[in-house]
Amino acid sequence: MADKGRSIHVDGVQHGAPIPMGARVGNMIFSSGIIGADPSTGKIPEDLDSQCVFAFANMKTMLENAGATTKNVGTIKVYMKDRSQRDAVNRPWLEMFPDENDRPARHAIEYDAFPPGVLVQLEIVAVVD
Repeated sequence: MADKGRSIHVDGVQHGAPIPMGARVGNMIFSSGIIGADPSTGKIPEDLDSQCVFAFANMKTMLENAGATTKNVGTIKVYMKDRSQRDAVNRPWLEMFPDENDRPARHAIEYDAFPPGVLVQLEIVAVVD
């Protein structure tokens, strides 16, 4: 990992600020806000369901780009405009983590200071063996 630097990127998904999608420091991976943009277009879908699916897919890609998998995730924070819509998060969550005895910790936080069009974002910490 040292020859690649610590910044982790996801092709097609960019922040509005000059920051990476995440960073790896030793065996730890820390993400910035992982949004639900479609990496093939860079666009953010209008609906929450699609944003959640893309956010989890972008998280998985970021982990793979850092030399990790979803098994390495210890915690996920889910920032949402409306926590009552957690079903949209639960669908890709259950697909990615179907075993109730093998899931990372998760915390949903109501948040309303997103860039225009963003309805959800993920933030993770992972540990690589």
